[in-house]
Order: sequence, then C-alpha cells, then structure tokens
Amino acid sequence: MPPYAPDLNPVEGIWSLLRRGWLSNVAFSAPEHLVQRIRRGPRHIQYRSDLIGGYLAETGLTIRPA
Repeated sequence: MPPYAPDLNPVEGIWSLLRRGWLSNVAFSAPEHLVQRIRRGPRHIQYRSDLIGGYLAETGLTIRPA
C-alpha cells in the first residue's frame, strides 16, 4: 500500500464531509470556537451509521472480525 492513499482511508471522506458542511462558512472568533466545532461535528456523524458505512464501502475494503 502506498504511504498516502486517501481513496483507501474512510476517515478522509468523513473529514471532507466535516469541511464541506459543519466547518464551512464559519468565521471562528477564537481558537476555542474552532476546537468546539471540530469536536461537535464527529458527534453528529457517529450516530449516522449510513454515512460511516458509505465511506467504508467507498474504499472497497471490508471489516473482518478478528
């Protein structure tokens, strides 16, 4: 596997979603405001199994139980 393969990393898709939605068009007044938005974004996504499953399916990878 290459050292950087964003198309095989489902986290890249989730960060892209956050940048396009949750973090877009916001003027951050302080670093704490940015941190607060970054922490809240994944909390909203974690309950959307369809989104997470979609990003995993997009990579073509499968999860096998250990």
